Amino acid sequence: MDERGRSSHRHVILKLMSSSDRARVPPSPPDVKSDSLWKVEAREAGEEPAHVTLPYEHGRRYDTSTVRRFRLTVVEGTGNGTTWESTADVCSVGSHPLNDFAVDDSTVSRFHCEIRIGPRGPQVRDLDSLNGVIVDGVLVVEGVLRSGSLLRLGRVVLRFDFSAESNRLPVSEHTRFGTLVGASVAMRVCFAMMERAASRDVTVLLEGETGTGKSQAAQAIHDASRRRDGPFLVVDCGAIPAHLLESELFGHEKGAFTGALQRRAGVFEEAVGGTVFLDEIGELPAELQPKLLRVLENREIRRVGSNTYQPVDVRLMAATHRDLRAEVNAGRFRSDLFFRLAVLRIALPPLRQRPEDLPLLVEGILASLGADEAHIGTLRTPDFQARLRHAAWPGNVRELRNYLERCLVFEEAVDLSEDESRSGNPLEVDPSSPYADQRRRAVDDFERRYLRALLEKHQGKVAQAAVTAGMDRVHLYRLLRRHGIKP
Repeated sequence: MDERGRSSHRHVILKLMSSSDRARVPPSPPDVKSDSLWKVEAREAGEEPAHVTLPYEHGRRYDTSTVRRFRLTVVEGTGNGTTWESTADVCSVGSHPLNDFAVDDSTVSRFHCEIRIGPRGPQVRDLDSLNGVIVDGVLVVEGVLRSGSLLRLGRVVLRFDFSAESNRLPVSEHTRFGTLVGASVAMRVCFAMMERAASRDVTVLLEGETGTGKSQAAQAIHDASRRRDGPFLVVDCGAIPAHLLESELFGHEKGAFTGALQRRAGVFEEAVGGTVFLDEIGELPAELQPKLLRVLENREIRRVGSNTYQPVDVRLMAATHRDLRAEVNAGRFRSDLFFRLAVLRIALPPLRQRPEDLPLLVEGILASLGADEAHIGTLRTPDFQARLRHAAWPGNVRELRNYLERCLVFEEAVDLSEDESRSGNPLEVDPSSPYADQRRRAVDDFERRYLRALLEKHQGKVAQAAVTAGMDRVHLYRLLRRHGIKP
């Protein structure tokens, strides 16, 4: 009789016995195959174990370097019978001719939707289109497709079908590019794109959620390119007021405006022979977008207050946490500027999509923080690594770094579930210490918690955070440096 049969047989016998006889029967040992240790300990303590949902790792075990090829066919509307077949894992659909699958219909937005083959199968995502995406009769913002699904985009209906063949994605052989690390297929696909970007002098658009490492990727591409000996200058388009950003980028002549006491060279002039990195390009004011477009098209700039253009030899890279295609649909971003920026688009995956990279990331972050071996033993245990894999990490690698730094401060593995409650509790008061010392500790603790919450609210944008805080941006930067907080 197998284990399941013996367990069932014992259960029947116990039901037939009297309550007094059942009390004398010794308890059966825990079934280690089905009961985890925390459940056994909870039963022994007479408590009802809380439900814990564990990740199903088996679902991830497939070769993600290859994806199923798929086909889109117009079955109703303009271009009826037209067929398009994928060559990669993603496809953009819209009326603009530079989409992967262009549909020339007035009811289809310029960038209507995106279809991607991911770990959970084929998914479609609406790019804030005017008429929406209807999948098999249901209006969706994001939905899962099946072979044979019908997608209505305005007057046009597309059918999604899988093909028998597969597409192989370009995957780098390396697990590191610059300061970025990752052994997952998702990161190695990014590394392959970055290696290509470094070998050619093309404009690069880095996309991804906040904290995924877009600035590090831009620096790494520059360092691996032929312009590595030239300057690498960064401009945060969301941190500089609009009326100052033009002068910051293009420079100004003496007397061009009140306070312009002398001629000043802009970033594009200072970076000649190197790279200009425009962070948060999605925050670029509409009035400056045509001027940036001229730089990309003609590689020339005009200072504020000047009547002449001058050539500049620079490479441009940009980054954004927004989907610029949706911004184009909404009329907040120029479509011609988007296509000049997106010569090569590299989307950095969020941390939740590459949990297998956590051990490499933890080792790299601890080394960069200068942690000694005596304090990081508990941060390398399998139990600690499992807790990291189960966390959501909405702030991605930046949040992971802050968490590990907090663990080093407390010299223990801080419980992820208690981070907010810990920060909300008041500091313990030590009456044996001087009043001034205790007050300084309390103020420092408040400032650290306030600054972290402020930056999280504004997604790291210091200019917006300063407005909310009611303080000068320079003073806010000074506070951040004082507490070792990086925006």
